[in-house]
Amino acid sequence: MSDRIPLQRDRGEHLRPGRSRPRRGAVAACLLVALLAVPVARAAETGTTPEDQAREYAAPGPKSILQLQPFRQSETRPFGAPGGRPGSATLVNLNPRLNSWFLLLLDRDGGDAPLAFHLENPDPGRQRIRLADAPARGVVITTAGESRDCVLWTDDLRGPLAEARRSALPYAPLCGDRLYLRNPVSGARTRLESVTDFLRDHVWGGERIVGFVRQEFYRDAFLVQGVPAEDGECPPVPGGAPPQAAMGEAYARRSVVPEHLGIEVAAPRGPLTLGCWYPVRDLPGVWLSAMQPRAVDPLILGSHRRRVSNLDSVESAALDYLVAFDLDAFELEFELGTDHPRLGWSDRTLPAQRDESLPGPDGVGGPAPLVTTGMVAPALASRTVAAFTGGFKRDHSAFRYGELSLRNHGSHYGFIEHGVVFSKLQPGLATLYVLDDGQVGLKTWTGVDNGLLGRIRLARQNGVPLIEADPESGAAVPGALVTRWGAGNWSGSAEGKLRTLRAGACLQESPAGRFLVYGYFSSATPSAMVRVFQAYGCSGAMLLDMNALEHSYLALYARQGSEVKVMHLITDMTEVDKSVGGRLIPRFLGFPDNRDFFYLVRREQTQ
Repeated sequence: MSDRIPLQRDRGEHLRPGRSRPRRGAVAACLLVALLAVPVARAAETGTTPEDQAREYAAPGPKSILQLQPFRQSETRPFGAPGGRPGSATLVNLNPRLNSWFLLLLDRDGGDAPLAFHLENPDPGRQRIRLADAPARGVVITTAGESRDCVLWTDDLRGPLAEARRSALPYAPLCGDRLYLRNPVSGARTRLESVTDFLRDHVWGGERIVGFVRQEFYRDAFLVQGVPAEDGECPPVPGGAPPQAAMGEAYARRSVVPEHLGIEVAAPRGPLTLGCWYPVRDLPGVWLSAMQPRAVDPLILGSHRRRVSNLDSVESAALDYLVAFDLDAFELEFELGTDHPRLGWSDRTLPAQRDESLPGPDGVGGPAPLVTTGMVAPALASRTVAAFTGGFKRDHSAFRYGELSLRNHGSHYGFIEHGVVFSKLQPGLATLYVLDDGQVGLKTWTGVDNGLLGRIRLARQNGVPLIEADPESGAAVPGALVTRWGAGNWSGSAEGKLRTLRAGACLQESPAGRFLVYGYFSSATPSAMVRVFQAYGCSGAMLLDMNALEHSYLALYARQGSEVKVMHLITDMTEVDKSVGGRLIPRFLGFPDNRDFFYLVRREQTQ
């Protein structure tokens, strides 16, 4: 059998001067073995949380990633071996309502740590999985009332599961592609990310060096202003297009020749009229728009002056690109990177909020034995139409200043994948999420919202909101901390030098439909992002990542027969991809990446 997967693995956590690392692997192993020694109460089919699991989820103290899953269901069967050494197989459905991820544990008598395998169900809506009857050597897969046995291991722990592990594929097929084994892999990273990770992890004061380089050499490095063109009109578009932006009269027909744009629109190549939506070529339901903050309706620019700063001349003229996705046509998905975001402590955490007895704010120091791949799953690859980088790394995902720094261990940003909690969602933070019925939401999280936890398929928090709902009127308003550098954790510098390349997401709702909008801001402060998102009528908006093209990466995939045309939002984003034999292999879709990302897949046609 191949190497045993450790029950708790610290990925990317390194020693720094004056700090010793506790021996957490043995502690986590004992926790999981103890958990397996006691039958886990099965949750009801309604998703009711057993009391013991709810307590484990909420309790302070070190815990395994398994104990962070309050809705899990487990079943155990014995298996034997010639000449003795019996064992038991435990299959854990990590969130039965989502029915997507499973943890299989093979525990042999004799004191060895259990072998752990992270399985993915590629058809969670229709396919059910359970352990085979004793003596168990695999699972039973049921689809549309038809059940099939799938042998995964032999009594000596060989067989398809061992072969899948040895393949080292990010997603190794099992049971005729009805299951996948998620294998640990190394995620690609750019030279810039390698250097910054090295400085942060190994060099005392490395974060200050990174900040200095970012501020001195990257500020306005990606500024695009566009070449002025003759005034134009918005192109005629079919029904169902997103609403146009609210424009100032002086800019209502202003057009520009876009610079560095890699996305093709259906209209003839040429200038783009600001604030208009253009259908993307060969991708129905995807739209492109160009905007400058100075072109926004003066009524919007003059609103909420206490919450939004005045814009300077550079960011006012900076050209921004927005890409809208029709949520009736697409489903939003999310994957963690192979390394980021991590689960340990951010160094921004105040000493009073940091518990050195814990490996991380939720009691978990790493995802093992669960596996994060940084790559689109094979079952969804053919339907994927877009991918874009997610949020901040863990280092930047906590508050050093303000009210949020003083509660919940510094309010580390939370995230959930496939219904599995990796980091708890924190109140007060902007949260992009998807429920079990596919509904996409973007809002400021509250304690009351934790009642949705059992229904959440995916969620990603990334700081405080750019735009949120007013608690009294329900109207969309700029976030209360948009102008607060420290309390808002906007990154930049204490001197207020917040202008840089930024990416963000917003939710646009209108009679035309619901659209997820990705915004690329070539040089902007949070205030400039707010004004542009306001102009497009966004009901909620949040920052994603910033400062470099690999952090604001977006690519679209248009399929033409057996070929895939890759269109990058900015042409230089192709540098983040790979090339094999002259053929472009796109990031996230073609190979694992170290960063988390969102992607959109075309909805399957229902009969």
